[in-house]
Amino acid sequence: MWAEDVTSVARPGRDARAREDLVRQLAAAARDQAALDQIAALAARLLGAPSAHVSLISHVQTVVGAVGASLESIGVETPADDSMCTLTAGTGAALMIGDAANDERVRDLSAVRSGEIGSYLGVPLVVRGESVGALCVYGPGTRTWSEQDLQVLEQLATSAVTELHLAVLAEEHEDERLVWQLAVDAAGVGAFDWSLTTGELRWDEQLMDLFGIDETTFGRDIESFNELVHPDDRDRVAEALSTAITTCGTYVAEYRIVRSDDTVRWVAARGRALAGPDGVAVRLVGAAYDTTAVQEGEARVARLLEAMPMAFFQLDPSWRFTFLNSEANRLLGDIGSPILGGVIWDLFPDAVGSDFEASYRGAVETGEPVEFEAYYPPPLDRWYEVRGWPAPDGLAVYFVDVTERRRAQERAESAVERAKLLSSITDFLTGTRDQELAFAHLAEVVVGPWADWSTVTLVDYSTPQSRTRTAPPGDREAWRRGLRDVAGWHADPDARRLVERYLEVRLPALGDDSFLARAVRDNRAVVVDQDATAAVAAVLAPGEARDLYLQLAPSSVLVLPLRGRERTIGLLAVFKDEGSFSPEDIADLVDVAGRAGVALDNVRLYAEQRDLAEGLQRSLMTAPPEPDHLHVSVRYEPSAEVAQVGGDWYDAFLQTGGATNIVIGDVVGHDTAAAAAMGQLRSLLRGVAVTTGAGPAEVLRRVDEAVQTLQIETMATAVVARFEQTSEERQAGVTRLRWSNAGHPPPLVAVHPEAPETPETSEGDLTSSPADVTVTALWPERADLLLGLVPETSRTEAVVELPRGCTVLLYTDGLVERRGQGLDEGVAELQAVLAELVAAGLEQEELCDELLARMLPEQPEDDVALVAVRLHPQDRPRPEQAGPVRLPEGVPTEETCRVPAPHRHASDDPCTSLSLPFDPSSARVARHQMVEELERLGFRPGFVLDAELVLGELAANGIEHGRPSSAGTLDVSWCIADDVLRISVCDGGKSAELQALELTRAGLRGRGLAIVDQLCDAWTVDDQQGLRVTAELHHFADLDGA
Repeated sequence: MWAEDVTSVARPGRDARAREDLVRQLAAAARDQAALDQIAALAARLLGAPSAHVSLISHVQTVVGAVGASLESIGVETPADDSMCTLTAGTGAALMIGDAANDERVRDLSAVRSGEIGSYLGVPLVVRGESVGALCVYGPGTRTWSEQDLQVLEQLATSAVTELHLAVLAEEHEDERLVWQLAVDAAGVGAFDWSLTTGELRWDEQLMDLFGIDETTFGRDIESFNELVHPDDRDRVAEALSTAITTCGTYVAEYRIVRSDDTVRWVAARGRALAGPDGVAVRLVGAAYDTTAVQEGEARVARLLEAMPMAFFQLDPSWRFTFLNSEANRLLGDIGSPILGGVIWDLFPDAVGSDFEASYRGAVETGEPVEFEAYYPPPLDRWYEVRGWPAPDGLAVYFVDVTERRRAQERAESAVERAKLLSSITDFLTGTRDQELAFAHLAEVVVGPWADWSTVTLVDYSTPQSRTRTAPPGDREAWRRGLRDVAGWHADPDARRLVERYLEVRLPALGDDSFLARAVRDNRAVVVDQDATAAVAAVLAPGEARDLYLQLAPSSVLVLPLRGRERTIGLLAVFKDEGSFSPEDIADLVDVAGRAGVALDNVRLYAEQRDLAEGLQRSLMTAPPEPDHLHVSVRYEPSAEVAQVGGDWYDAFLQTGGATNIVIGDVVGHDTAAAAAMGQLRSLLRGVAVTTGAGPAEVLRRVDEAVQTLQIETMATAVVARFEQTSEERQAGVTRLRWSNAGHPPPLVAVHPEAPETPETSEGDLTSSPADVTVTALWPERADLLLGLVPETSRTEAVVELPRGCTVLLYTDGLVERRGQGLDEGVAELQAVLAELVAAGLEQEELCDELLARMLPEQPEDDVALVAVRLHPQDRPRPEQAGPVRLPEGVPTEETCRVPAPHRHASDDPCTSLSLPFDPSSARVARHQMVEELERLGFRPGFVLDAELVLGELAANGIEHGRPSSAGTLDVSWCIADDVLRISVCDGGKSAELQALELTRAGLRGRGLAIVDQLCDAWTVDDQQGLRVTAELHHFADLDGA
């Protein structure tokens, strides 16, 4: 088969000679075509291949554009039978080879044997119906090529063919110029070249014959020329030469000469002064011809002009056509009326105000020739290259039709621009991890190149009804469930508000026979290419949506599914105000939709995996206690890496004596092992601290010992800080901070000049200058080792006295460390930012949020844990903004805390109820909806997180250990009334399971409800209708701003 394919290219039967000639013509024309190199480079970049080239195939292969390994082959002829591109060109079809070494068709080729080519993708180049070569990409490794790879390469092959056409047209155009030059020579036009630096004046034989001299009688200087000029014309000619030299401009003169036989003839000369590097004229070149015939008759000139392959016409000073040759008559004759004798502006009204009029009038006014390209609309509908020469008797115009060249150039430029645009869309969508930004960018980027406005609709599979796109018989509403319009854009800024409002109201108004419904049900593109306004309005219910659409009034619509992995994730609808979508537009938009579907599905997967990782990380950390006048705020920000669980943690707890302990730590690593080690260390540390009552240094020492004994293979940095206060210190308004640091960044203490007042307790304005705020970094006197390195290492601790009203900040290294920036620089930057925020008088929760916003980059490379402690003044009640007091039972404090009894909601309290499919994903759906509702109502992030963890634990355990209800569902509900959030999850379990759920002082058994017991204030179990577990969380005045 390989030999037959080579023969088909090298000897294609009776048309072999014509094909060989065509390939030779293309190879000659394609020399020095940088555009072909660019197409090869673009192919390699878009397809991720190291090498690519454009080759022409006859009995030899000639590479005319290349990148990578093929660069050295440009312009070199190699045997055709040793090239894969010969097989591509011979079959006239795309060639995909994923493993060349094991492909019997090509394994014996030298490039394959040498290892240069391990995989190959090529498409044929077809010119004038002949497969003349190939565009290919290749590399040394094996690779599986996709249909999308093939489509991209085929589109670039179209650009390569266009460039080859353009090169041939340019060469043919140059041939026409040569013919024209020969015609000029035949008309007796001579050339001259005057060197202004040496004074040498050179004439060709035509010009010497014109002046009646020869090599022996011509002096080769300007004085010799002046002697031949008629005495009455010398001053005028000298002035024209001087002006041209001084301005580096055009030289135009018509004068008389006196030949050696005393005959007088007229000569017209045209030339231009050429400047040197310093801008001063150094040469004057030009041509001259005998114009005596004009005085004696114009027959000779007419014959010359008729013989020219270029079109020519002559306009008199009143802009009337006085002459046009046959080629001009052919090109301009489509106007349908006689041209000779008519005024150009009357015969060609579209020339008025165009480049034609501006250039013609400019040439006549300045006396200088003009050269330009311009388009004339129908009935001519052509592009022209025009040269205009002014003369005393009017304007002479030479022009050629360059429409095909322009269109070929435009097609090539358009193809390259479209390929660049598609590539940029793909780069952006694959580079962003923000789903809303990705949808908004997609809606905006298709407007302009392809459409006047657009909409993007999301298929939300988190909605229970949208999990299946198969509707029950007779359920024509199924297509609408789970759809959500998420983005829109209009080229006209004034119309964008109409699009936004249209998206808010259109889905409920669309009928079951709408084009959007068809695209959803059939999972294919739907195009309305005529009268789209009426067509879409017909499937919109009367009302606001229909009225808005009639105002937008598109002429054509294209609806495209956005396909992700194994499912449609959304819909892209594009609209044109005028005209229809071309086949090229539709092909491009289908390509955009395909790329966008995969990219947006990646964004969705990233968001889900990040939520999962963040949820796991947060579930390992509990809400801090809230002693009477200590306000503890915590934050955790994950890194930007997908599903990366970090080792950063915080903790806050009370020891039995009443001292508050704050811990911040960072386990080495960013994986599940690090998260597991973090959980173990956290539990060890709080257990040691609570059961022993030891100070920070002793706690860290004992943790080191326990890590060795329990064989926990990890290392971690940590700071343990304990707030202590005697009754005397309380009276004095101070608190002691005792801390020990195991290789961790130092805590910061910020003191406002108005301390002990805090923004939460002060009735006045606490803003001040950052310079007046003292921010101290608590660096240890001795740098202690990390935990887990040397178990027997000694630990040091330090004590500092804090005034009430100060703010203590503990954090992990992700807040202050950056690439190229040391720890000291990061800590100094954090001190400055903290001083500004404290000086601004921000309440603590806002301060934490603003601190993270100011310090973290848009895509954090590391996760960050943060704890802020504000010491409110103790001579007044705890401020409401700090939230309610939260303390474990039995710990000494000014106020006692106990677990409240289960709260009974009134029957008319507002509730949200969901009946969800009995599968694990329902837990995420329920959490997502409840979190949105609580955040909308303004609950603090800490309370929302506790509620999310409780609901998730109840729902996940119900699915894992229970069974579906009689309706086959898991029933979830929550109610908010007074100061209580009540969460209820019901499955079809039996009452026998109740014993596994009993809460005892010794601990919890079954269904993993230890987490629920830690987070909620009360919980109950009811088996009257299935198995219902109800948990209550008391938020008190927990709303933002309460």
